[in-house]
Amino acid sequence: MFNETMKKAASAYGLDLTNRQLQQFCLFRDELVETNKVMNLTAITDDEGVAVKHMIDSLSCYDAACFPEGASVLDLGTGAGFPGLPLLIYRPDLQVTFFDSLNKRLTFLQGLTEKMGLPASFLHGRAEDMAHQKEYREAFDVVTSRAVARLPILAEWALPYVRQGGYFISLKGAQYEEEVAASKGALQILGAVVAEIRPVHLPGMDDTRAVIYMKKIKGSPKKYPRKPKAAARQPL
Repeated sequence: MFNETMKKAASAYGLDLTNRQLQQFCLFRDELVETNKVMNLTAITDDEGVAVKHMIDSLSCYDAACFPEGASVLDLGTGAGFPGLPLLIYRPDLQVTFFDSLNKRLTFLQGLTEKMGLPASFLHGRAEDMAHQKEYREAFDVVTSRAVARLPILAEWALPYVRQGGYFISLKGAQYEEEVAASKGALQILGAVVAEIRPVHLPGMDDTRAVIYMKKIKGSPKKYPRKPKAAARQPL
């Protein structure tokens, strides 16, 4: 049943999925719903909701121009694997690192990607800490984030991981215009510009959302990201 729901949702959004990809999305759905019984991963478990609000919404951020062949992608605050895992299913050549502060979520994703036969990496820690480690600092072509924090805060967490010329891609809801306006100072300090704001219309949904593409044009100052208390006291 989910196979057909997913296929129709993808087609309505203009995406053509292979049979293997559909099988992987079905496995993702099955594991998500089953694991959700013992671990709080999502409030959305119906077929239509999972297909559209999770899978297609995640793929809405895909733009071939931002994801070159073999691009390194950090999925910041990945949670149950959104948008990172749908992107990896759609583009298995991507080098995706799933990043979360809760190790049990990463354990779930590691087992799932192994079942799918999709190579991936996993990073456990806090965004404000790991960005100061040399191996992760400005090391990724793309950083993605969905439903993690308001953009001014999120930019400080994410942009230090993006290499110059790469992109920070944020999936946002109805308040996206307000968040973009509030983040102008942070983006300037952190070395990025808004390259595009792309409104998103999901199949069968009438809510407002958009994908924000931010291009890294220069290095982020070494002191960023700051500890949460310092960031809260003096927002960028």
